[in-house]
Amino acid sequence: MASVVPLKDKKLMEVKLGELPSWIMMRNFTPNGIVGAIKRGSDRYYNKYINVRKGSISGITMVLAAYVVFSYCLSYKELKHERRRKYH
Repeated sequence: MASVVPLKDKKLMEVKLGELPSWIMMRNFTPNGIVGAIKRGSDRYYNKYINVRKGSISGITMVLAAYVVFSYCLSYKELKHERRRKYH
């Protein structure tokens, strides 16, 4: 017998495409809700990649790669303007 899980308690990967708009509207978009979601995400990342018995450099490497991509996106307009152009 399958138990029925309320839509609010479902994870994103368990939500069907037709239920997605109503699932998004049930999320908490207040400042406290957003801060809580960021904290849960960082705790999950820390426990999965950093706080492990036999860790590797992959957890820190992902953070550094995300930082490089983010900083590149922020400075793309200036970099695009200064790149070499073919003058004719």
